[in-house]
Amino acid sequence: MSEKLFDLSKHDSRDPNPWLALYLDSSIPMNNRTKQALMRDNNSRSARYLYPLIKFWSKVTMFFIHAFKFFLPRFFNSSKALHRILAWGLRVFVSRDANLLIFRHFHVGSEILQFIAANINGVEVKTSPLKPGNFEDVKDDLFLKHDLNLYNFIINLNSQLQERNVIITTPDTLDLSMISQDQFDHIDFPKKWTNILDLKSAIELFTPFYQFFLTANDFLRASNSLQLDETIAIYTSQILGTPGHLGLVNNKHPMIPSSTYTAAYRLVLHGLAAETLHKILVNKKLGESQDGIMTPSQRL
Repeated sequence: MSEKLFDLSKHDSRDPNPWLALYLDSSIPMNNRTKQALMRDNNSRSARYLYPLIKFWSKVTMFFIHAFKFFLPRFFNSSKALHRILAWGLRVFVSRDANLLIFRHFHVGSEILQFIAANINGVEVKTSPLKPGNFEDVKDDLFLKHDLNLYNFIINLNSQLQERNVIITTPDTLDLSMISQDQFDHIDFPKKWTNILDLKSAIELFTPFYQFFLTANDFLRASNSLQLDETIAIYTSQILGTPGHLGLVNNKHPMIPSSTYTAAYRLVLHGLAAETLHKILVNKKLGESQDGIMTPSQRL
């Protein structure tokens, strides 16, 4: 989709483009290049015509895989095979905009966890940042490690909070040194005639493969991890002392898991929650001192 989508001079008051309206709307914070990619993705032919068909196929396939896994749970499980398929599928079939959104998510999520770990006094939680730079990095169990990192981070953080009787509060100085404004100009995503799938279609298409090649526990854990958006947002609000961004979180209540059949849609919401939270931290950093530390008087 060309940049004409964002050309206000092309606006027709009798036929307004909803994605132009949402792009211009500044009520939800988001990196500008990411926002453009998301609006182009929403406006793509793939999102309008292929997505409904792929979504139907995905749900039917997941039902049969679910039944298959019930009777033969250990018949075939291979994270290595899964990630080779994912890397190939992303490179060959997924659009540039959707690839940008997917790759950015790992960078953004890693920086958010690093921010939380660095700004809670009295605990020392090691993080394992995932910042893929090409499709080969996907093959190293990238998606599985993303879920494992999140759960391990929460377990390690809260075990220390309880053992040391620490409460998350706003620190005297806010460390934002790990928060970057990366625009992903260094990654040249393919744009061949086969790279047509939008973000939602790609996720719906890949979800049954995720379900088939992983164990039932791995797939269920991955699905339930999406609701940890609320948990991460609460940690951040306690550090920042500004709970307003909690209203931007839609994946909530992790103690009451949702159906795995909704995982694809919730994954898109998960990505949006991470992007908005990261942009909030970037906005905080705009008033930082040169070493990446903000004093209370410098905070917005």
